[in-house]
Amino acid sequence: MATKPMTKTQLVAALADEMGTDKKSASAALDAVCNLITREVSGGGAVTLPGVGKIYCRERPERMVRNPATGEQFKKEADKVVKMTIAKALKDSVNG
Repeated sequence: MATKPMTKTQLVAALADEMGTDKKSASAALDAVCNLITREVSGGGAVTLPGVGKIYCRERPERMVRNPATGEQFKKEADKVVKMTIAKALKDSVNG
């Protein structure tokens, strides 16, 4: 059965408990990590989180897409998409 994803508040509380510090410091650390990842990936780079995975940006070429409601086909411009490759260690821990 699926459970709800952890919220930022819950993540900050768990991080503060794990670090042995207060929630304000844990929140600042989490925000700093998120800002660093955002800056690096938006600049075309990649970030590897050891034991978790690699976050990177990939360019998609121009392509033909279809509106499922109307069936109309149209050309979608080239764009960028953020991807994440999950680390083998995390996959193995989830699968047992």
